[in-house]
Amino acid sequence: MASLRAHLYDLTIRLAVKARLGGSVDVEAIRRAFDHAAFPSPAGVAFTPGTLGGVPGEWAWAGTGSPDEGEGRSGPGQTPALLYLHGGGFIACSARIYRPITGRFARAGFRVFAPDYRLAPEHPFPAAVEDCTAAWAALAQQGPAVLAGDSAGGTLALATMIEARRLGLPLPRAAALFSPATDLIGRSPSLRTNGRRDAMFRPEALMRLVPPYLAGADPADPRVSPIEADLSGFPPLLVHVGAREILRDDSVRLAEKARAAGVPVDLTVFPVVPHAWQLAESILPEARRSLDGAAIFLRRAVEAAPASPVAEAVA
Repeated sequence: MASLRAHLYDLTIRLAVKARLGGSVDVEAIRRAFDHAAFPSPAGVAFTPGTLGGVPGEWAWAGTGSPDEGEGRSGPGQTPALLYLHGGGFIACSARIYRPITGRFARAGFRVFAPDYRLAPEHPFPAAVEDCTAAWAALAQQGPAVLAGDSAGGTLALATMIEARRLGLPLPRAAALFSPATDLIGRSPSLRTNGRRDAMFRPEALMRLVPPYLAGADPADPRVSPIEADLSGFPPLLVHVGAREILRDDSVRLAEKARAAGVPVDLTVFPVVPHAWQLAESILPEARRSLDGAAIFLRRAVEAAPASPVAEAVA
């Protein structure tokens, strides 16, 4: 059962975002809208700039010492590392805007790095995938780690695992995905059936984000539409999505395909909540439930696995 706050927040997003953006895609308008919608950062967390694999970004850390110097590297009884990939439709947002989420994970005991990967249209595909993979490769060298992302960041988390497998890099112990866009071809039924119910996006506006990101690349490339990928050998996945989202079936279809490939999947479809509701962790109980549940899932995966899986490189 959804909370009263979820209903009020859904209405607020509908009026503040969907009504303002309409069906057009103005990159600068979208960037301004997200920049002005920042939520407070969780208390007790240090946010420090840094680089990982040559990619700039931000560390979130609630412990002592300096996370970018390797203190608290993952291991039995030690602080697990998490690479968090922010959303924003591949064209907007930053690690700073996502402090409510990265800070929540830091308070849950992770040392978190959120890369400021390159954004389209200035840097179209595969720039963001390259940056996220470079950051992951560097973090994985420090020891076992986990991966998470929302929306476009969820897409990039899946693309990063696909690239890690191709390059023979260690895979994460587990991954948490919040409303990932897994089919940029646009075949998920909820893209049509939830067009009115989604509080943030109109279907036509969402699909208009694809050409600036791809710049002519094939939308069927698995790094673009991970639903096209061979998911066998992937680590356990946690997937959270809203029942009213136009991206709902991107998550449901991903979960079905992953399970068919033998991948353990923990799928939860939350009622009422709008896209990226985890950013509202300071006011929304569903956001705290999603993030805290993801933190428990990821930590258990780190503690349970005897060694970080390494993907066999594929041509």
